[in-house]
Amino acid sequence: MAAPENNDASLDGFGSREGARRRTFLVDTHAHLCDPAFVSDLPEVMNRALQAGVTGVVSVSEGIEDSRRTLELAGAREGRLPRILPAAGLAPSGADPARAEEVIALARRERNRLVAIGEVGLDFWVAKDEYARDVQRELLSAFVDLSLELDLPLNVHSRSAGKKTVELLLRRGAKKVQLHAFDGRASAALPAVEAGYFFSVPPSTVRSEQKRKLVRNLPLRALLLETDSPVLGPLAQERNEPANLVISLEAVAKVKGVSLEEVAEAVSHNTLALYGAPRFAPAGTVT
Repeated sequence: MAAPENNDASLDGFGSREGARRRTFLVDTHAHLCDPAFVSDLPEVMNRALQAGVTGVVSVSEGIEDSRRTLELAGAREGRLPRILPAAGLAPSGADPARAEEVIALARRERNRLVAIGEVGLDFWVAKDEYARDVQRELLSAFVDLSLELDLPLNVHSRSAGKKTVELLLRRGAKKVQLHAFDGRASAALPAVEAGYFFSVPPSTVRSEQKRKLVRNLPLRALLLETDSPVLGPLAQERNEPANLVISLEAVAKVKGVSLEEVAEAVSHNTLALYGAPRFAPAGTVT
């Protein structure tokens, strides 16, 4: 049966929660809905997400075309669940000052429609030499400044550069930050937690001891859920999608030794704290 496209969607996709229904919702805080992997069946993907209890998806972008397409997708689904929440960004793998200026200009024009600047960040697995790394640092600094100017959260990539990314964000004065799929040590994450930053947990946590260790060592007040669709799924060889957010939820509950309800309430609160007004929640779910 097709999932209902309205604001009365059930949240029972991740367990029985009658007592918590008005306090919890599931938001995939980092996914790539404009990825070619979703071209042929995005409506079906979104329906499966809704059936799983997902009410919103922060769709991050990797460049100017991605950012424009994400805004188009969000407009096309306006008023329906799961809501597509658009973010404009430039992935560090494509770091280029001219491209960054295009994204910055678009973000300024569309500031009222965007929920975040992202994804942006550092990727030292891609950037092997210091010149390339310096370009990434320069552009991330510019996006931090943009985040402060527009009062929008940063959705940050930090592959093989976790500690360096946290240091730059803190040094630059970033305020609203989500570090997605953080692959660094928990010790590198703790200064970011102290600064009020958040760390989002993907479904690949079920097959990653590093991710489980990070979850184990960070407080629930610092955690969000994500899928990073179409990658970082529970099975490396299969396409990931937002419906798998329930696997992230279950993974956090298992690692922390707490109930699904406790995790759902915590990440709902955290999502609101970072992203503000509950545009992603069903009507009446959060006040």
